[in-house]
Amino acid sequence: MFLPSLRRCAPGFWSKTSKEFQRATKFALNLEGLHLPVAPYPIFDFADPEAISTLKTMSDRSVGGFSTADLTQKPADPSSDPSSPAHVLFHGNISTKLPTDRPDIVRTGYAAWRNIDRGRTLFGELFWDVDSYMYLALRVKSDGRKYFVNIQTDSIVESDIHQHRLYTKYHKGANGPDDPGQWETVWIKLHEFVRTNHGVVTEPQSEMLRQKVKSFGIGLTDRQAGPFELRVAALWATNLNERGQVDGRTGWEEGDQGSARLHEVTEEKLAQKMEEKRKIPKVKRSFSERVPHFGKVGTNDYSAVR
Repeated sequence: MFLPSLRRCAPGFWSKTSKEFQRATKFALNLEGLHLPVAPYPIFDFADPEAISTLKTMSDRSVGGFSTADLTQKPADPSSDPSSPAHVLFHGNISTKLPTDRPDIVRTGYAAWRNIDRGRTLFGELFWDVDSYMYLALRVKSDGRKYFVNIQTDSIVESDIHQHRLYTKYHKGANGPDDPGQWETVWIKLHEFVRTNHGVVTEPQSEMLRQKVKSFGIGLTDRQAGPFELRVAALWATNLNERGQVDGRTGWEEGDQGSARLHEVTEEKLAQKMEEKRKIPKVKRSFSERVPHFGKVGTNDYSAVR
């Protein structure tokens, strides 16, 4: 149903006994054998036409507004240049017209989609666990409007949403009015998502609970009247940046995949890479040299949030 099977790092276990705690702490500081997962962690892959059935749309119609939002499955088109992958089309029309019978509604003009609740098992509610990953990646083709990527976690305040602008370089009109736009992959650092509530940045900020993600989705809240369309082929978590390299957190120097791309990362190549590393002479470095990002929590610049 989704992208190729992946190897995930098992979550660590912290014992309450001091002896085991000291052993675990020593291991964490030594950072020996600690690696980030390199295989992608699939969230949505719309090459599977059934994936769209797990999504739902939302708009201001729920409060009497007039905006529309739909999701349509689109098959792959190899005849186009370049070829178009199978994807879902998020489309509709934004209206800022206010309902006449709801004086309490003073703002409309939004549309969005997200996955439906994933359900429960005997062990509890189902979540995505993206704590081992640096980036959220999306394969999209945009019309250039101001979309936001939304993540909801199992937080104390259920209405809290972590948001980040979906910045695109090759959207429709990027290189002139006749530019139809093209497919591109967008990488967003997970630690740069901003906690909001009803579209307003919430203070104080708190780190996103990445171990328990309830939903992923995309919304349009620019309140610009008119049609919109955003095509989405896939969404996944990854530790490979746009250069195909691992960077950022603990183990970053051990995970460098050079110019490897997501689809080129195979078990055989990973084993070959590990064998090459094994033959490299070990050079002892200080903790700060080995983990330059330790203790840093990311940017506090929320100017991109509207």
